[in-house]
Amino acid sequence: MTERIEVGSVLTGKVTGIQPYGAFVALDENTQGLVHISEITHGYVKDINEHLKVGDEIKVKVLSIDEAAGKIGLSIRATEEAPVQQAAKPKKPRKRTAAAIIPEAEGQQGFNTLKDKLQEWIDQSSREDLIKK
Repeated sequence: MTERIEVGSVLTGKVTGIQPYGAFVALDENTQGLVHISEITHGYVKDINEHLKVGDEIKVKVLSIDEAAGKIGLSIRATEEAPVQQAAKPKKPRKRTAAAIIPEAEGQQGFNTLKDKLQEWIDQSSREDLIKK
């Protein structure tokens, strides 16, 4: 790695390759870094190819340097002003509807266990009036 590259510095580089997860940027003849897809721009990026192409000259900020692994993390987003958030409209409270009251069967209270319901379902499955034709 070259000594002039430090975390936090803003450099100009050239896009040398594009992958689904990010873009590789050459900072000089010997040094290359990666701009992760999340660091391309403010907001969601579905396809990097909509924002960058090989050969583009871009301004990047150095986020991290891993000398041992030989990796440099870069960001285009960090070199741009964040877009001004528009004031969100206050949300209107949703109208709530009352839950339907379902009359309970005679003598039943609470939930039935599967064991209790199984025989009822078996009986229902053999009833002709409930079978769809």
